[in-house]
Amino acid sequence: MMLINQPRNKMNVLLLEGVHPIAFKILQNEQFNVEYFKKSLPEKLLKEKIRTIHVLGMRSKTTISQEVLDCAENLIAIGSFCIGTNTIDKKCATEKAVVLFNEPYSNTRSVSELVICLIIDLFRSITRQSMKLHNKIWEKTTAHSFEIRGKTLGIVGYGHIGSQVSVMAESLGMNIIYYDVQDKLPLGNARPVSTMKDLLKKADIVSLHVPENKSTKLMIGKKELDCMKRGSYLINTSRGSVVIIPDLAEALEKKHLGGAALDVYPEEPHTQRAVFETELQQFDNVILTPHIAGSTLEAQRMIAEKMSKKLVTFITTGSTGRSINFPEVELPVMMNKHRIIHIHKNIPGVLSKLNSVYSKNKINIEGQYLKTNETLGYVVTDVDQKLDSSMTEALVKVPGTIRVRILY
Repeated sequence: MMLINQPRNKMNVLLLEGVHPIAFKILQNEQFNVEYFKKSLPEKLLKEKIRTIHVLGMRSKTTISQEVLDCAENLIAIGSFCIGTNTIDKKCATEKAVVLFNEPYSNTRSVSELVICLIIDLFRSITRQSMKLHNKIWEKTTAHSFEIRGKTLGIVGYGHIGSQVSVMAESLGMNIIYYDVQDKLPLGNARPVSTMKDLLKKADIVSLHVPENKSTKLMIGKKELDCMKRGSYLINTSRGSVVIIPDLAEALEKKHLGGAALDVYPEEPHTQRAVFETELQQFDNVILTPHIAGSTLEAQRMIAEKMSKKLVTFITTGSTGRSINFPEVELPVMMNKHRIIHIHKNIPGVLSKLNSVYSKNKINIEGQYLKTNETLGYVVTDVDQKLDSSMTEALVKVPGTIRVRILY
């Protein structure tokens, strides 16, 4: 498949789910043709829209299935304006040479701040007392109310968010222990533990900060909850698949845990004002929030700014830095040159065949960049003259070719 880069005002960008308006402004200022929707689109309408779209921007409520991607004749990139990309068929997108980007770090502070709020809330029973007053019950008591100073916070997953929570909690006088499957440098006085079981036994409150994968699915169940200290608390702002909800409900029913706070769930509504039910709603010592940990105006603006600039850079230079499915190549802007991008299956001999085409046509290569991953090869070639149609067709015919893009 060959794509000859069009003028910017002919490049169509579709933004869904009300991503921060700064994204629309940035992309429009770059002279792209941008269409903006405040909500996700029904699949039928999305299939119609995506036929003429070159770049798609979305959040977590839009499902990009193989059926949708089969309709995407011109799509070159998808920007996920959030951390998760589990609603995108990554395998199909890769096979169709669609580059996927996400923005995993811009909401780190927002999530961390909510976790600190939940820690204090659980130890002080703030939500429980507030609901009593909402129900016209005055009950001034020190029961279920504790200082967090001197308590031990156990962090499972010491990445960007987990380590930020660690620093903030330590400044409030907490002792920090953490467990991670990879060696991580501790910040401040945080201490690593060798096993998650060790962490669960020692912590007064456990906060989960792990990605969604096979090893973390259903990671916290009856066995793990039974290991936790009696009266301790559990917080999950990571992924809904990590905690087995019936087992958590049982631990709360038996009063083995002092409470819990959840921001993510195994099944979440895709529309506003939808009815949401969970067996945890029966407990007044459980705080439930609707997946809002990273949803602050500051975080959403930062995500929109960074993702928009990332997409502009990819469209205009071919750079795939921080892509989640493509070989990562950072490319300079070349003046008075022509850039050819060749995307192919990662099989031996492709580069020599490409260069043979250039050599036979006496094309001088000014610069060339090659990067591969387990499935794809990404070759960017800067040449000093424009390729005619016969040469581009020859590049398309190289065995293993998925897409050839003439950038400028």
